[in-house]
Amino acid sequence: MSNTPNELAEQFPDAVEKMHALKLSDSHFAKLFDDYHEINRRIHRAETNVEPTDDFNMDTMRKQRLALLDQISPYLR
Repeated sequence: MSNTPNELAEQFPDAVEKMHALKLSDSHFAKLFDDYHEINRRIHRAETNVEPTDDFNMDTMRKQRLALLDQISPYLR
């Protein structure tokens, strides 16, 4: 498990196998999954001051992450 908070496997621990299968079989899900992890890593780097950012950019990134999560969740139900 990663040290980055808010990883999808932590948020949906019962759906790890389903996520893996969807990444292999559904290109749209795979893109959403990759986009979520990229923005989540960017947020984590900003929060830990590895790559500091301003409040506006942080808020924008968090909204992007939530929008991606809203699109990913129905796949995992």
